[in-house]
Amino acid sequence: MYYESSDFLETADSDTLKQIARTRELTREYYFSDYGDIEKRTSILRELLGGIGENVVIDTPFHCDYGKNIFLGNDVIINMNCTFVDNKTIRIGDRVLIASNVQMYTSSHPVLPQERLVPDWRERKTTFFRTYARPIEIENNVWIGGGCILLPGVTIGENSVIGAGSVVTRPIPPNCVAVGNPCKVIRYFDTNRERWQHEVIGEL
Repeated sequence: MYYESSDFLETADSDTLKQIARTRELTREYYFSDYGDIEKRTSILRELLGGIGENVVIDTPFHCDYGKNIFLGNDVIINMNCTFVDNKTIRIGDRVLIASNVQMYTSSHPVLPQERLVPDWRERKTTFFRTYARPIEIENNVWIGGGCILLPGVTIGENSVIGAGSVVTRPIPPNCVAVGNPCKVIRYFDTNRERWQHEVIGEL
């Protein structure tokens, strides 16, 4: 894989560690908040996240590293036990359904050990490994099934459905159903309602 210098990031500097610590405090506070206290839970999410639209529901537990790199549109449901590793931006559009146990990883590490490991990390006062990150985008009207894993740099196109348990390693186009490991398109569909009604009624 080819890396740009901008892909790599520092994960152990003091400012980053402070931000992660604050994020842990907020996600813990959110977890222990009264499920029915919508005002408090919304207030926590507004501090935690980079942006949040209307009618957003995030069930608990919910895990993330920074929070401020996560941007949610309107009418979004994130079910229980989801993990968003948001070293880079995770942007989620409108009317998106995310099932339980979905994991989104914007960051990873080089495969080759000579690229992944830092020999003089003690002298440089950094981590002993390199981390790179690329943003993830979920477009409008997407449904991501339970237990899916999204890897750095992927986009899920508008209206598409990702089958449960899939591992998404590359961008998925709009208007399709994609499943598997690695995730692949198995069907495209037409979003024209009149055509959909005609086909369904004709089959009854």
